[in-house]
Amino acid sequence: MKIILIGYMGSGKTTIGKELSNQLSYNFLDLDHYIEKAEGKSVTKIFKEKGEVYFRKRETYYLNEILGVNENYILSVGGGTPCFGNNMELINKATKNSFYVRTDLSDLCERLLREKDSRPLIANIAEGEFNEFIAKHLFERSFFYNQAHHTVHNHGKSISAVAEEIIQCLV
Repeated sequence: MKIILIGYMGSGKTTIGKELSNQLSYNFLDLDHYIEKAEGKSVTKIFKEKGEVYFRKRETYYLNEILGVNENYILSVGGGTPCFGNNMELINKATKNSFYVRTDLSDLCERLLREKDSRPLIANIAEGEFNEFIAKHLFERSFFYNQAHHTVHNHGKSISAVAEEIIQCLV
């Protein structure tokens, strides 16, 4: 069984994925970490040195590589992964267990403001424009996120409660 978590950056996909991994005893993979290991450099460095177009092409390549593995795992993908190329289609063909981890805008802005420097897409957004940028970006990406087979809303829920909700939906 493949469980794939999608959603905007800062939504908690990695944390939820690790909790699911503990509860189900499945391997957990984070696509960004997988890419960093394969490329030998951080996502931030890839963006700086080779640009977003290069990164997105490699992201699709590595996503296909992981989706081709025939074993049980939980995969957390980057916030932009479903929005480029045919990645969302690839995800939904590979499993009936794609989950959009939906997070309220206010929660995202609060979390991401603290992590701003470590996230290449928002590192240079001025604080006064930050919330508007996140809102617009989330709106643009929601078309892709809403193509997931399931949606879990994590506002006000513990990580284990969200993981349990996902487990209840598995097909």
